This record gives sequence, C-alpha cells and structure tokens, in this order.
Amino acid sequence: MGKKRPRPRRAFTPEFKAEIVELCQRGDRTVGQVCQDFDLTETAVRNWVKQAELDAGTRDDGLTSDEQDELARLRRENRRLREDNEILKRATAFFAREIR
Repeated sequence: MGKKRPRPRRAFTPEFKAEIVELCQRGDRTVGQVCQDFDLTETAVRNWVKQAELDAGTRDDGLTSDEQDELARLRRENRRLREDNEILKRATAFFAREIR
C-alpha cells in the first residue's frame, strides 16, 4: 500500500471562505457534503466556520480576527523592541570600555 501524496497548499479569498461558511451555516447540507462538493478539507472548513462564529460574537472560546491581528502586531513590535534593547545594551558596553 503506497503513501498518499500530500495535498498542495491552496489559498482562498475571504469572499470564497465567507460563501462556504454561509453554505455550512444555512443547514441544507452538512460540512462534509460542502467539503466534497468544493474539494476542501473538513478541518479547513470547520476552522473557517469557527472563526466566522467568533467574529460574529456567537462564540467566545477563541480570538476574533481583529484580536488575532492585534496580537500578531504586538508580538512583532515586542520582538523589534527586544532587538533594539539588545543593540543598546551592546552599544553601552562598547562605549563603556572605550571611556576607561
């Protein structure tokens, strides 16, 4: 029995994701049926549905898209500030040696 080839990573537009989420939430088809019809993985579609519910406020067990964006921005800023701080520490040590 051979190994199953991994599916290539695909990118989807926010409009396409919203359409799929709407189909799933409408209730006339199951998530599995929608996945089969559009050749999608159930994990991805379930994540899209969960994120849409978080953003809509019907769910509160995770971060909304805005909160995720803010968290990513703050982490980038934090990393940059740590790097700046490390550079300043090294510069201070360098100039302290030169003064002596």
